[in-house]
Amino acid sequence: MAALVDAINSILVSGENKHILAAIKGLRNGIVYGAKIRFPHALVMTALFKRGPPMTMLKDILSATYQHSRNLGMFVLIYKGLTSSLSWGESKSHQIHHFLSAFCAGFVIFGKYNKVNEQINLYLLSRVIYGIAKLLVSKGVIPTPQTDVFPWFAAIMWGLTLWLFEYDRKCLQPSLTSSMTYIYKDSDKWDSLRNFLIHNK
Repeated sequence: MAALVDAINSILVSGENKHILAAIKGLRNGIVYGAKIRFPHALVMTALFKRGPPMTMLKDILSATYQHSRNLGMFVLIYKGLTSSLSWGESKSHQIHHFLSAFCAGFVIFGKYNKVNEQINLYLLSRVIYGIAKLLVSKGVIPTPQTDVFPWFAAIMWGLTLWLFEYDRKCLQPSLTSSMTYIYKDSDKWDSLRNFLIHNK
């Protein structure tokens, strides 16, 4: 067994097939990170907002964790594989290689609609928009703000969120609508101290 481990270690440190090994480790890291992120999230959200038989709830938690882990791991594997292929024979990869590789992997892995993919894509959307705004400022495309714009950003986001919730909430994600109903609408209803302070309903 020790000889096998030594042989594997010698392959890993040899520097040969680095692109393939990096894709395999990327698959591993994507799976681990996806599980670390999704399992506690699914556990908490299920415990707080779902009702049903314990085995069904456990199955939902494990299913969401598996889906998140698998998708993230496979995305990294495809992305790294495509990036390596596109830059094959060149001294370095180009920006377009990264975009095209992620574009193709995103289409294949995260292009299928389900709740997990929707959450991941929306998570990325907000951060990418924020990042592009900062990039445009750093490149001088947009002038550097002379005052703090974060309060305006927060005000616009919250204004639009509550406006949509109050007047066209079907446009919002069901999980967001559920959370906001609990906070903003259920707080309008009570008939005793019990459901005023101790319980919601």
